[in-house]
Amino acid sequence: MTQAFAFGGSRDKEKCEDVKYGSSLQNFLIDDGNEVILSDTGMPNDSPDIGRSLNVPLTMGDKVATFKEAFEATGYKVEDVTKIVVTHKHPDHTGELRMFSNAKIYISEREADDMKLTGDNVVRVKLTDGAYKNFPESQRITDTLVMIKAEGHTKGNSISILDDKENDCYYMFQGDVTYCDAALLANELSIIAEDKEKARETLDRVREFVKNNKTIYCSTHCPEGYLNVEQHKIMEL
Repeated sequence: MTQAFAFGGSRDKEKCEDVKYGSSLQNFLIDDGNEVILSDTGMPNDSPDIGRSLNVPLTMGDKVATFKEAFEATGYKVEDVTKIVVTHKHPDHTGELRMFSNAKIYISEREADDMKLTGDNVVRVKLTDGAYKNFPESQRITDTLVMIKAEGHTKGNSISILDDKENDCYYMFQGDVTYCDAALLANELSIIAEDKEKARETLDRVREFVKNNKTIYCSTHCPEGYLNVEQHKIMEL
């Protein structure tokens, strides 16, 4: 992705450098020993292969696998998944919710409305559990996983935070609060946001949390997203 795309929500285009950051698409699976939980799903399985291009703001390159193929490669079965926590409505984060008819889908009320989601397995999260750390609105999904209000990228945007007590750290599944880790480090907003003012508030809170808590930052759209998990790398600002 270009810097103008990754930083363009807060940095003037003429001040962006002619550099590009690696991009990718991945989602995350949490097995806490009691439940199997997904943070988002990928694109619809029948999505065409976009292919790579050097002349666009963002390309996710060649298709490595469909979401179904990638999920099956983990060794889990569809029926193993008990919950899905949705960061936001965009199809690269919700494209295969339909695969998991037995799982409870936790999604903010605003995003559920925008997607017109219905069904007994849809949990319209109202964020009624009060503050979590420096975030003012949250809802606990499990004993160790909390869903957080994080408006900006979309008006019903959320993040989720997993408290890994055994390893004394947190995993932050932040959807598209930033598109790449470089934007988090540079304190810059991406060019895509339904509400730029709220996006700035959210990024400020995310950075404050990361500064004060040992956090593995789980990005959806850059290779660092999965490398941080594999390397158990704590984000440092």
